[in-house]
Amino acid sequence: MKNKLKRVLGLTEAVFYGIGIIVGAGIFILVGKAAGVAGNAVWLSFIISAIVASFTGLSYAELSSIFPKASAEFIYVKRTYKNELWAFIISWLILFSGLASIATVSLGFASYANALFHIPIILAAPMVIIFTSFLCYFGIKESSTVNIILIAIQLLALALIIALGMVTIFGSPKKINYFDMPFGFQGVLTAVTFTFFAYLGFEDIVNIAEETKNPKKNIPRAIILALIITTSIYVLTAISAVSLVSWSELSRSSAPLAFATLKFLGNAGFIFISFAALIATLTTIIGIIIFVSRMMYGMAVERAFPKSFSFLHPKRKTPVTALVTIAIVSIMFLFFGKIEVLAQISTFGVIVSFIAVNLSLIWLRYMQPELKRPFRAPLNIGKYPLTAFFGIFTCFLLLFQYPFPILGFSLVLVIGGLVYYICLKKLFNNF
Repeated sequence: MKNKLKRVLGLTEAVFYGIGIIVGAGIFILVGKAAGVAGNAVWLSFIISAIVASFTGLSYAELSSIFPKASAEFIYVKRTYKNELWAFIISWLILFSGLASIATVSLGFASYANALFHIPIILAAPMVIIFTSFLCYFGIKESSTVNIILIAIQLLALALIIALGMVTIFGSPKKINYFDMPFGFQGVLTAVTFTFFAYLGFEDIVNIAEETKNPKKNIPRAIILALIITTSIYVLTAISAVSLVSWSELSRSSAPLAFATLKFLGNAGFIFISFAALIATLTTIIGIIIFVSRMMYGMAVERAFPKSFSFLHPKRKTPVTALVTIAIVSIMFLFFGKIEVLAQISTFGVIVSFIAVNLSLIWLRYMQPELKRPFRAPLNIGKYPLTAFFGIFTCFLLLFQYPFPILGFSLVLVIGGLVYYICLKKLFNNF
């Protein structure tokens, strides 16, 4: 009983944890790129992305109510197909993607730090990884409290942009056509390839199930509430951004929201929004580290990872071995250097895991209909969940939108298989 995570998070903290990961650096950067192809209708791209994310979100919500465990994806696939190798490969890919995500966002943080404080990127990136890993070591309750404070700052920044946008909309005689699509509806759909990734992070909520009170009810609620809240924020922010400056100006800026504020509030507004973007990247890193460390811990408890990863600090009840490993490997990922390369690595695993999770829900509906489901995904034809079908369909469409390094990921999967067969069965359970 002693070697267990502490249930200290309520619904509010779980929701804020999700918001903290979802509302990361994405909205502060991607809204400009999306506006460049969607025009004033960029808000519509965010709505479409939210619908796509919600399909898989509902699958996660139902599965989390059945299996409220850390290392969620591993548990879902293993319990569904009774195949540990398949579960390990999916989890291996997710872990690999998660570590790349930490490095990606850390480079984003370092870029802002360099712009605001002239700290060299090569120094700021590893420093923020070490700092956030140390913060997560103190305990999820403590890191969650800090996370809520940081999230409040970035939400305040977005509220400022929304307020300025509303003043412009209702106070200016100039009328803006929010359905203006310079490249037609295809441009709106192309913009979804940017805006979709601003929603990633909702799936990580399931990995704090063992630290959440009444997880069978609160985790599904947290997923749904986090998606609803972030969608509302994103749509209002997108509408406000194209109200403050033209979509073409927005698309040319590397810091679009800060640029939009600059025209109205001067340098003070620019600095505040840039600082909020710095905070946004910080909260995202914290959220991903918590998610990856809990996944490693959960897999070790299931005897699918070295036993040392299940070690919890006697007082803090945090997975120390996992946190140290995450810090070291994420810093190694920084040597890839390019954010776009790391972003490709991180997103590929996420989309593949979404497909696996949706398939798991469909399979369980037919093979184990007797399982208790405190939450059940809506829109069903008999036992068949339409939301899971649309989740699979839309994820496959997204896979073909990006030039993923398939050969490189094939190598990652082969290494994962070798780790499973050579090390896991013979060595892992001995230390």
